[in-house]
Amino acid sequence: MDRDNEITRLVHVLQQTARMAFQSEWTGSGSSDAAALCVDRHNRILARLKQLDPNLSAVFEPLAAESSLTAAAIACRQLAAYYEDEIGWPGRWKHAYNTARDPKAFKEFWRKSAKDIQDLGEYMRECADEWARRRKAKAEADSDPPKE
Repeated sequence: MDRDNEITRLVHVLQQTARMAFQSEWTGSGSSDAAALCVDRHNRILARLKQLDPNLSAVFEPLAAESSLTAAAIACRQLAAYYEDEIGWPGRWKHAYNTARDPKAFKEFWRKSAKDIQDLGEYMRECADEWARRRKAKAEADSDPPKE
């Protein structure tokens, strides 16, 4: 396998690992086994990427074995982001409008864009706590009597 293809595959695994770790943490279903698996996966991919790209050693270090799911997810996201410009993330949303009327085109759109939709859902889950906090603060501010 050529270098670029392998890096692309490894970055996709990092993204999926981050997604699963954040989801496990967010839903409260994460365990020490899940954290250990995500940390191990990050460290193995990092080791391989360091073989392919020695410059990584100056920026990224392996995670400690006892790191949390959140730490593993963040580390995976950061490592994947390092390659964002090199790999390029094609914008697939532009095809959505044109596929609304054609079932074959919609299947193709879905095949290519399911990950983007999954990323949107992940973003919404990550923001849910902040949205709820702001909504609660606004509701409390609205219900407080005016101070004289």
